[in-house]
Amino acid sequence: MTTSVLITGTSSGIGRATALRLARRPELTVYATARRPETLADLAGAGARVLPLDVTDETSMAKAVAAVEAEHGAVGVLVNNAGYGEYGTIEETGLDGVRRQFETNVFGLSRMTQLVLPGMRRAGRGRIVNVGSMGGRIVFPAGGYYHASKYAVEALTDALRFEAAPFGVKVSLIEPGLIRTSFGDTAAHTLAGSAAPAGPYAALNVAADRQMAQSYGSKILSASPETVAKAIEHAVTASRPRTRYVVTPAAKALIHTRRLLGARIFDAYLRMQFKAAA
Repeated sequence: MTTSVLITGTSSGIGRATALRLARRPELTVYATARRPETLADLAGAGARVLPLDVTDETSMAKAVAAVEAEHGAVGVLVNNAGYGEYGTIEETGLDGVRRQFETNVFGLSRMTQLVLPGMRRAGRGRIVNVGSMGGRIVFPAGGYYHASKYAVEALTDALRFEAAPFGVKVSLIEPGLIRTSFGDTAAHTLAGSAAPAGPYAALNVAADRQMAQSYGSKILSASPETVAKAIEHAVTASRPRTRYVVTPAAKALIHTRRLLGARIFDAYLRMQFKAAA
């Protein structure tokens, strides 16, 4: 009997790469999901099963979990991957957009977790892999609301790991650095639309936009989605998965630098970086 793996947000980027990688493993039955399942034809061709799933819609989430449970009894592995970045300064960013982001990045992840856990507890086993970000450990200007959503994922994952352990459920957190997906373009788009060109934060927004473009375009600072998919594969299949997987050398260096230097020195580092980008 194969283990079922339900992955959210597989229409592009990390989710797509993960579905393709896991679908190659004969012991796994991969359920690739997206709001528009017609975008997943290539994943179906690679052996994944395709389901519609919108993590901001209760009915959609419940139906997807029920479909997997009807065939397997329980969801064997949940990979909470769906997410995006709403960028802009704290003062200027519209809170409607922030709420939409939290619905996807935090509440959708939480509700999917709630839906699969009863089945996992009955089965006495299961795995939940949350895709967070290095942005849950460090903060860059003009990204506060996105970082807040990923800090929330950190907290939820740490609590869940302890709570679910007695029931045989293992929980891991994936913390990617800069990954070459459409995420950077989405973040830049929301940043551009968050403030007036002549507003008080105009110079900061321009610098942040350029910094993102340069960083995501760097093959030294960024990595491919397949790099993250490999870490997720380990979390899904290893007998003793890690609690955290920090992905990319640059992410590891930045997290340790922030921890070692403290807030004031890290702020000084940021001022240098954003001045160079302006």
